[in-house]
Amino acid sequence: MQEIKETGQDVELLVAKLAAHLSSQKQMLITAESCTGGMIGASCTQMAGSSAWFFGGLISYDNLAKERMLKVTAQSLQNFGAVSKEVVAQMCLGALNYGADVSVAVSGVAGPGGGSDEKPVGTVYIGWLTKEMVNQGKSALVQRFQFAGDRNAVRELTLLNAIQGLLSLESDAK
Repeated sequence: MQEIKETGQDVELLVAKLAAHLSSQKQMLITAESCTGGMIGASCTQMAGSSAWFFGGLISYDNLAKERMLKVTAQSLQNFGAVSKEVVAQMCLGALNYGADVSVAVSGVAGPGGGSDEKPVGTVYIGWLTKEMVNQGKSALVQRFQFAGDRNAVRELTLLNAIQGLLSLESDAK
């Protein structure tokens, strides 16, 4: 996955590319968002006609929401923490189980507080999963990012990289 490292990228352009691809494939996207609080879904629904390719989104900010809405296991949350590859993979699968074709999930430490030595502020995990991957016995593709900047920058970079990853995922599937 090609990482976007600076804010100010054209989100609308990326979303338009994603919309064109998902529409042409007759696929629906679902989001499972923690640190972005719905920014990915909001960016998708900003575009007229998004109901043709955007299924919906789940904002699972609290761990209990991750458990109840996305079927993330309490054991994974306890063993790995909410900001982890394991939890984001479960978020992707839990979202996909609502009936969409493609999911993206994000969890991270946006700051300004909440970081640790192991997971400093700016640590974000983004995951992507398709129904096709599940049918092939594959799990979510999850990538760890370390973004620089304030809370807004971390959240915007998460949004940009989540969408860019969806585009890369769909390109790799061809």
